[in-house]
Amino acid sequence: MLGDGSPTRHLQLLTREPTEVDVIDMSPVDSGGDSAPLPITQVPGPHLRRQVWLRTASGQRLAYATSWWEASHVDEYLENRSLPVWASLARLRTELYRDIQGIEFGHSLALEEAFEQKGPFWGRHYLFWHHGQPLTLIYEVFSPYLIRYLGPMGSRCL
Repeated sequence: MLGDGSPTRHLQLLTREPTEVDVIDMSPVDSGGDSAPLPITQVPGPHLRRQVWLRTASGQRLAYATSWWEASHVDEYLENRSLPVWASLARLRTELYRDIQGIEFGHSLALEEAFEQKGPFWGRHYLFWHHGQPLTLIYEVFSPYLIRYLGPMGSRCL
C-alpha cells in the first residue's frame, strides 16, 4: 500500500501472469471535481477521467483504478490507452515521483459484486509528479482476492 513502485508490476510478480487492463471509461469530466480525492485540485484542468480494471491474463480482477489527467496532455503519456499507466510511462522512460496522499479501508457493495469478493477493501490515492509538476491523480482499490498470494492478515510477529 505504501510502496512507490508500480502496482501493475507488483501484481504481475505476485500472480506470475501479465497484468492486463480493461478500460471501463475514458471521458472528460466537469470542473466540479468528479468526486475525486482532494488532490485533484493540483492537477491542471480540464480533466479527463480514465477508469480501469486491472486483471490477470486469465481474467481475475485484482484492482480497480481511476486516474485524472489534464485533458490536453493525456495523449502524450497514454499513447496506447489499453496499457497500464506504468507500462505506458515506462515505454516513454518518463521519470516520476509517486506522492501517496491517502490510504482508505472500507466497504462497497459495487466492488463486492465486481470483484466477486466480500470487503472490506484497501485503497489509496496518489499524485504522479513529473518535472516538478503534478501529472495525474490515481485512485486504486485492491481486491481481497490478493490474500491468496500474500497470505491471510493476522497478528503474527516477524
